Amino acid sequence: MYKEKLYIASDHGGYQLKRRLIRYVINELKQEITDLGPESYDETDDYPDYVIPLAKKVADEGARGIVICKNGIGVCIATNKVKGIKAGLGYNIDVAKSMMGHDNTNILCLPAKLLSDDHAITILKQWLDTEFSEEKRHIRRLDKINELE
Repeated sequence: MYKEKLYIASDHGGYQLKRRLIRYVINELKQEITDLGPESYDETDDYPDYVIPLAKKVADEGARGIVICKNGIGVCIATNKVKGIKAGLGYNIDVAKSMMGHDNTNILCLPAKLLSDDHAITILKQWLDTEFSEEKRHIRRLDKINELE
């Protein structure tokens, strides 16, 4: 199980799922998690205001992060703009395992309106439990991507 620094942020579309995942991480996984916002529901908020600071912290600290919006795409695009971030859309358990094992992602993007709370929890747990494989082919591919930065 992953036990390093963990951050979470959302927008209004992911606010309720964010609250549920925080309870799960603290109560079930017995792990600390830092909520970077929003602190309350505001249907006019903008996800970049919360997920870009999260991505910067993840990149600077070598941590992991969870970002949530309605479809997961906007938060994925935004966080991937930050140097050092490899964010992936977690829409099922196999993808959560692969995105960590093969792609060494450091941010999990979740689509709140497309997942039940239980499915999102299962995806999160799989992502946290999976370690990067360190296989040469995956390292080679990630090195090619890192050259773009």
